[in-house]
Amino acid sequence: MPILQSLFFALNLRHMPQAIKYLTNMKRLPLVLLMLAAGIFLAFRSLGTTGKTDPPSKYERILQSIGEMLAQGHYQPKAIDDKFSKQVFQKYFEELDPEKNILMQEDVESLRRFDSKLDDEIKGAPVSFFLEVSKVFNKRIGEAEQITKDLLAKPFDFTKEESIVTDTKKLNFPSNQAQRIDSWRKRLKYMTLERFVELQDLREKAKDSTAKKTDAQLEKEARDKVVRAMNRTFERYRYKFNDDDKFAVYVNTVTQLMDPYTEFFPPADKRYFDEQLSGEFYGIGASLQYDDGNIKIASLITGSPAWKSQKIEVGDVVMKVAQGEGTPAELTGFAVEDAVKLIRGKQGSEVRLTLKKKDGTQETIALVREKIVQDEVFARSAVIDNGPGGKIGYIFLPEFYANFNDPNGSRSAVDVAKEVMKLKTAKVDGIVIDLRNNGGGSLYDVVQMAGLFIDEGPIVQVKDREGKPTVMRDKDGAVLYDGPLAVMVNEFSASASEIFAAAIQDYGRGVVIGSTSTYGKGTVQRSIGLDPENFMNQNSELGSVKLTLQKFYRVNGGSTQLKGVVPDVVLPDQYEYLRFREKDNTNALAWDEITKANYRTWNGDYDLSTIKNLSNARVNTLPAFQTIKQTTEWMSKQNDKEYPLNIEKYRSEQKVLKAKVQQLDSLLKLPQASALNISYLAQDKERFTADKDRSERYAQWLKNLSRDIYLDQAVKVVGDIRNQQAMARSGQPKKEKEAKAF
Repeated sequence: MPILQSLFFALNLRHMPQAIKYLTNMKRLPLVLLMLAAGIFLAFRSLGTTGKTDPPSKYERILQSIGEMLAQGHYQPKAIDDKFSKQVFQKYFEELDPEKNILMQEDVESLRRFDSKLDDEIKGAPVSFFLEVSKVFNKRIGEAEQITKDLLAKPFDFTKEESIVTDTKKLNFPSNQAQRIDSWRKRLKYMTLERFVELQDLREKAKDSTAKKTDAQLEKEARDKVVRAMNRTFERYRYKFNDDDKFAVYVNTVTQLMDPYTEFFPPADKRYFDEQLSGEFYGIGASLQYDDGNIKIASLITGSPAWKSQKIEVGDVVMKVAQGEGTPAELTGFAVEDAVKLIRGKQGSEVRLTLKKKDGTQETIALVREKIVQDEVFARSAVIDNGPGGKIGYIFLPEFYANFNDPNGSRSAVDVAKEVMKLKTAKVDGIVIDLRNNGGGSLYDVVQMAGLFIDEGPIVQVKDREGKPTVMRDKDGAVLYDGPLAVMVNEFSASASEIFAAAIQDYGRGVVIGSTSTYGKGTVQRSIGLDPENFMNQNSELGSVKLTLQKFYRVNGGSTQLKGVVPDVVLPDQYEYLRFREKDNTNALAWDEITKANYRTWNGDYDLSTIKNLSNARVNTLPAFQTIKQTTEWMSKQNDKEYPLNIEKYRSEQKVLKAKVQQLDSLLKLPQASALNISYLAQDKERFTADKDRSERYAQWLKNLSRDIYLDQAVKVVGDIRNQQAMARSGQPKKEKEAKAF
């Protein structure tokens, strides 16, 4: 394996924020070789610059560095040539204007001179394409704003027979001004129609002056609501969507044509991404919400800087944010996420908030950022008391989080082990691990977590674009928990979640239960900084790249890429109709397989085919699951249709749709009489009840789980495993008719 590829592999394999720290700890790599590796990488970073002056702006430096990374390090890079350039050219307009109602086809054609030159920009030529597009875009934004104002100044006729196409894949950029105006007219009419019907429905139920309002008055109110929504949209374009933002869209058009997960992060976005993965950040401890054009304080964390100041209250409007003594940034046009990125920062640094209080006064408050731990995104557990069926432990893991910048920070594998220990102390008879909607995270942690449930052996195989597959193993012969186990997944379970589910399935260690397949992300990324002096600084001032370097494979040799993991027990799922999996992305890498790893399956004393038959028999007798299947099939057919702008047809379709959605929502809940008896462990009482808001959220979480029909089925599957194992231990034959579900 070449030195450069070895270095890349080390970066990904251990997920260490400081690659030098990792490499110096590798006994097989002496310091001289380490320096050589770093030197080679730095030389690679300067490829194509020999004899040239330094690029004149950060845009050239960023784009050229990323181009070199893609060519030299990406798992399966596409050739950066004229063909690739033309793809970037077309895709950038679609990313910049996804609704295709700002730009016009003539704008695309006027910039056609760039369509075969963008590969040159990626390789070091002056960056000018996105700047030229930006000029045109900004001009068109002003025109579009005026168009919307003119259209919304007059009432809409909802008796006219016409429809709107909302699938952007079926839309083209307007070829003339009349088409652009008509496109906006239909969009604004549809937005107004939605609100008008809502207001009419409220009028029917009202007992105050609202009941006397005419349709004309309600239509005007509906248009006013759309006016405010469009004003916020155009404010965001004017105040927030600057050239740096358009450049980020341009760069990510390039990277994501390679694959969906190679991504450029500006510095603030990278910090935010790390915070989300670690569950920790430095801030003031206040959550924000968007409310009718304002960013408001939604809640305060007890003990946080905002709470301790006694000057910040729920409902305060955040008008400006300044970094210490710096110039305040007005939040006009900002979304909540934008504001959050400004308010968070480095530990011990000062942030100043200008707040509009409830009485209308303004006050500027200086706060020093402190470490805030979002422990509600960490692993948590509960116990389900199933009467004669025993006690079943439940572990919820929203993501495979890890704080790579703090060796003592929270790690998902460590936290799950703690939850398992608590459940063992509670003497549970089985465990359900819930990975639904878990999008993945730390590769290292998923290997450690799988090792809690098997004695030893390979967990996942990892391969870069040149090397022989490397097996990541659980080397600890100890097993923390060897009882009945089920793993819950759905179509949003991705990456590390799929590795865990696949390992449990391949070893026969437990039963995987969920939708027809998981997401299908079988690639590995690593963040690399763009600082030419220190590529290992992931928080470079130029930003960083999350680069796809490897693919991972199951121990049985198959990739989870595209195909995902097919559960042992498949349940009809309410999200099945969404085209959201990896296979639905045209730029996704292909599925393949490699040689099977050497591993021994688990002797669990249960028959999987019997477990499947018992579960299928239950599901087939439950009308709820049959109706869910039929409803989701019906909803899948609604994705490609046109929507009426005639109020009678709109109401008719909405009546059917709402009935389907309400039916689906009701089916997803167990009847109250059948609700699961679920409660938190005694050890968690202080953790989740010391803070009133947190206590209420946790109580609601338990309440929702108690009515979860999918959890109910998982609990029954664990019960089936437990019954079979009990019969095996007692010497009774394992016959399907004797395996009782509960």
